[in-house]
Amino acid sequence: MRIGELSKRTGVSPRSLRYYEEQGLLTSSRSDAGQRHYSDAAVQRVSLIRQLFDAGMSSRVIATVLPCVDVPGDLGVAEETFTAMMRERDRIDADIAHLIETREALDVLIRANSRHRAELSTAPEPVAQSA
Repeated sequence: MRIGELSKRTGVSPRSLRYYEEQGLLTSSRSDAGQRHYSDAAVQRVSLIRQLFDAGMSSRVIATVLPCVDVPGDLGVAEETFTAMMRERDRIDADIAHLIETREALDVLIRANSRHRAELSTAPEPVAQSA
């Protein structure tokens, strides 16, 4: 199938599909006219790539994970993939911890602002001075 058909079947833009190829995540053959042609298996491949991106992985990390799909019986590849996925999980855990700290700092500011607003709402109105 050509790139437009793959795009329609996966919901992924042709631009993204070309990016996946540039990153070595997806392959195609070329016609004599230079048009990309994909196998039917490319639909599942693109779906997997999208899942990995949705899990927060970069294209670099995805490139280290995909060989496990391509060569499922290779223990070395499986070990490398496991290590890459654990590293990604650790990175996500660190991101979550940072977001929690950021939320807690924002909560402190929100409480301070709430107190300030309450003080302003109970303060007497300033007397206007006449000129």
